[in-house]
Amino acid sequence: MSAEDNIDMDTFDAEKEMMEALAQEAAEKEQNAAGKKQGVTAGSSSQTPQLMTTHDTNLNRILDIPLVLSAQLGNTRILIKDLLQLGPGSIVELDKLAGEPLEVLVNERLVARGEVVMVNEKFGIRLTDVISPTERVNKLR
Repeated sequence: MSAEDNIDMDTFDAEKEMMEALAQEAAEKEQNAAGKKQGVTAGSSSQTPQLMTTHDTNLNRILDIPLVLSAQLGNTRILIKDLLQLGPGSIVELDKLAGEPLEVLVNERLVARGEVVMVNEKFGIRLTDVISPTERVNKLR
C-alpha cells in the first residue's frame, strides 16, 4: 500500500468517524426534541448529563481532524486539445448560470451553498443553505 493510499484511507476513516458522530448528534437532538414534546420528567433529566458527556467525548475525538473546504463555481468537460490552447484571457464556460449559488464542499462532499462576497479585499462565502447532518449521513449510504 502506497503512502497516498494510506492517506486516502486515513481521510476515509476520519470522514466516517465524523459522519458517525454527526449522525449520533442528530439522533440525540431528535430524542431530546421528542422528550420535550412529551414532557420531561424528573427521571429523564438525570440522563441529560450522561448524553452531554458522550456527545462531548465523540465530538472531541474529531475536532483536530484536518479537512479540505473548497468552493465550486461550476464544472465543464473539455478536450485535451482545447485545454492545451488555454492562455491568459481565455474564457471557460461553466455549467452554472450567473447568480446561481456556488457549492461549498468539505472533502469533496456537498455541505452548503452560498454566494461570493468581498471581506477586507478577500473573497468570502455567505452561506445561504446548509445541508443538515442527517442528509449528509444519508448520502454516504
